[in-house]
Amino acid sequence: MDNPRVQLLLRALDTGYDHKSWHGTILRGSLRGMSAEEAAWRPRPDRHNVWELALHAAYWKYSVLHRLRREVRFPLKGSNWFPRPEGEIDEQAWKADLRILGEIHRDLRAAVTALRDQDLDAVPEGSKTTVQDLVLGAAYHDIYHAGQIQLLKRLREGR
Repeated sequence: MDNPRVQLLLRALDTGYDHKSWHGTILRGSLRGMSAEEAAWRPRPDRHNVWELALHAAYWKYSVLHRLRREVRFPLKGSNWFPRPEGEIDEQAWKADLRILGEIHRDLRAAVTALRDQDLDAVPEGSKTTVQDLVLGAAYHDIYHAGQIQLLKRLREGR
């Protein structure tokens, strides 16, 4: 196997986002089939909703990707948290934001695929963390927020 460390990072990204894993629901799975209305629900007015968590996850995948490929830009203005919905709850807007998450995940995965094992110990410009730890952090971040989303879904259902 070429670049076994890179392969392990790809597996971590996959099992945090869109590949079946032993640890429970993954990020994409936690969002599957959710309507815009469900995604916009908040347990309290001052708390984030699922929609915002999805874009937040996209932004931090982008943050890692940007450290690997400096020319990449996030498609929305702002950083970290993006208030959603903007105006009325809109299925098309929800689906568009989910596409942002999916596209950034694919781009991050492609950037990691292009790495070699010896690249993983480097600290990219603008970072204090190695490439390996940045990528692992993106995978862990997905798992963390998948759990939050599952909890929000149960709260919304009154369970």
